[in-house]
Amino acid sequence: MSILTAQRNTSLDVVTLGEAMAMFVAAETGDLAEVEHFTKRIAGAELNVAIGLARLGLQVGWVSRVGNDTFGRFTLQQLKKEGINYQQVTVDGQYPTGFQIKSKNTDGTDPTVEYFRKGSAASHLSTADFNRDYFGAARHLHLSGVAAALSGQSLELSHFAAHEMRAMGKTISFDPNLRPVLWSSQQVMIEQLNKLAFAADWVLPGLKEGQILTGQSTPEGIADFYLERGVQAVIIKTGPDGAWFKTAAGDCAAVPAIKVSNVVDTVGAGDGFAVGTLSALLEGKTLKQAVQRGNKIGSLAIQAIGDSEGLPTRAALAE
Repeated sequence: MSILTAQRNTSLDVVTLGEAMAMFVAAETGDLAEVEHFTKRIAGAELNVAIGLARLGLQVGWVSRVGNDTFGRFTLQQLKKEGINYQQVTVDGQYPTGFQIKSKNTDGTDPTVEYFRKGSAASHLSTADFNRDYFGAARHLHLSGVAAALSGQSLELSHFAAHEMRAMGKTISFDPNLRPVLWSSQQVMIEQLNKLAFAADWVLPGLKEGQILTGQSTPEGIADFYLERGVQAVIIKTGPDGAWFKTAAGDCAAVPAIKVSNVVDTVGAGDGFAVGTLSALLEGKTLKQAVQRGNKIGSLAIQAIGDSEGLPTRAALAE
């Protein structure tokens, strides 16, 4: 195993960790077994957020493991292309880079996604991948429930990173990104993801995710569940209605969605929302302004094929 050290460790706005996968998107609709042509792209919930933040001009660090293989080299090429600091990406000679295949839908429904990630290099992320100087160079840590679900040792890294960044006085955001199939049971998933949420300043669940994790049925009930445990703000994605937020100070508001007439690919909408919300908060915008930007970028994300292709640059967002 070797760690890439070609990049200089500089001050970072955000650091995040997780799995990057090669993704093959079907060029035709229909059963994936019958599709003959695919386009190769990059995917991963936390990576989508990293890409989106970097396109908006933030300095972003990415911590992961990739295999010493074609997909691993492809991942590193994409990180470099997006301007993401990958100094703490380990090239693992023992385990492979994961990949996935995704169907093409034209009716606005969620595409079918099949994953080939078991035993991947990223699933072997552990506390050994926590470089205190590297993480400490960032002012904010973004975590997701996907990295936490990859393996027991990846979960341990997520908890450890949250604890250490909190001790260093950094802010933390958490997007549950539920992946029930990766957990041993729903109860374990709920317990572990709530523990990560309680360590965060900003929690960004979808409405259904929040209902599962808290047992509450309403946005306010979900928000209060986390606010009572020390979270500073809870921003809940409410689907076609947009989003709803509440803060520890009691401020709350619904922020309407931006209507989209042509939904191309729903995957990555939540990551786009996180990009908009987090970037604005890190720029010192109000929470309402942040959620408005989250809705905007989420709406752009679902109008492009691919998980991150619809995420805008700063210039495109201004337009």
